[in-house]
Amino acid sequence: MPSELQIKLEYVNACREKRLEGAQFILDNKNHFDELVKISFSPSDKNNHKACWILEFVSYEKLIWLEPHLDFFFENLKYLNQESSLRPIAKVTQLLVKSHYKKDENSIFLSDENLEKCIETSFDWLINDTKVATKAYSIRTLYELGNHHDWIHPELKTIITKDFPNHSAAYKAVAKEVLKKMNNQK
Repeated sequence: MPSELQIKLEYVNACREKRLEGAQFILDNKNHFDELVKISFSPSDKNNHKACWILEFVSYEKLIWLEPHLDFFFENLKYLNQESSLRPIAKVTQLLVKSHYKKDENSIFLSDENLEKCIETSFDWLINDTKVATKAYSIRTLYELGNHHDWIHPELKTIITKDFPNHSAAYKAVAKEVLKKMNNQK
């Protein structure tokens, strides 16, 4: 018998309103959050991408809820393969990295192992055949990580400069923005 969350996920679609409704269900019923995370990282689940969409929206409001799941989150990034799951998870990854380096009372601490897996996966998403939104979030995530790990910016710069001519206007806009920031830091 499907869980209450699985039943709710059946009615979620790509429409922003439906994704927000799904997120509001989780925000109102935190007891379903653990299951949402599990489904988000179960590529064989038919609602995997819908769970990822909702996880992204919940993360805007309650990123802290992911704290007990961080090891699981970063360990399982590599298993996601559907573009409709990758984009929202790449955004959540970016939010987590920003929070980690923010260093205030609401910051989320990422272990060295979490950061290592984040770096590895973000580079994989950037150099593999993923769509532009996932690449854009990866570029921004790697830029942030590069502010704290010296070797990342040169690698990132090489990749986005090499790939620049072969991508869409959206990719080029993010690449220009990040290249400019890196050049201004010198």
